[in-house]
Amino acid sequence: MIKIAVVDDQALIREGIVNLISLSSDIEVCWHLDSAESALSQLQDSPVDIVLLDIRMPKKSGIELLQDIRSAELQVQVIMLTTFDDSELFVQSMAAGANGFLLKDVSTEKLHQAIKTVYEGGMLAEPVLLNQLSSEHLSTFADAHIEPLSKRELEILRLMAGGYTNKEIAAMVFLAPGTVRNHVSEILAKLNTTDRTRAVLKALSAGII
Repeated sequence: MIKIAVVDDQALIREGIVNLISLSSDIEVCWHLDSAESALSQLQDSPVDIVLLDIRMPKKSGIELLQDIRSAELQVQVIMLTTFDDSELFVQSMAAGANGFLLKDVSTEKLHQAIKTVYEGGMLAEPVLLNQLSSEHLSTFADAHIEPLSKRELEILRLMAGGYTNKEIAAMVFLAPGTVRNHVSEILAKLNTTDRTRAVLKALSAGII
């Protein structure tokens, strides 16, 4: 059972997401809050696997909570809930270490798949959000220490950018999951990061995918 928490100040959105998740037999909402102020202590007291976190909230934003979560080194994945016009906040969230991004009008099927993708170690960003990123945005993730990737590594990196998990990538490129895992580790090392999201953004910034 994948354990979820939802933090969103909009009751309609929050309750709608909780209801959508309740349709899944292997995902459970353990708790939900309407503000970020007490979320860190709640996470420490009642750990979950994934937090669905609204980017825009009054008083304390989702990005500030994400920064607190990373500073506290909590072992939790974070999927940010966003809208079409949040490109600046989208970049800030990526820089802060978000694992995925979903538009608030997400369908039930996509929500369930996104949760499972991130739970299994994948990264997820809606193509419409990535397409909004300007050269200036991407320059935030520029890195002069990127090593050249092989043809196979580029193929796998493009699939990583599509949000596919190692298991899904293995099936698509006809390799064993362990082999894909080794390729991903090598890709991250060559891109000078330990984070799949940052790896994709660095690759986009460098124009290699």
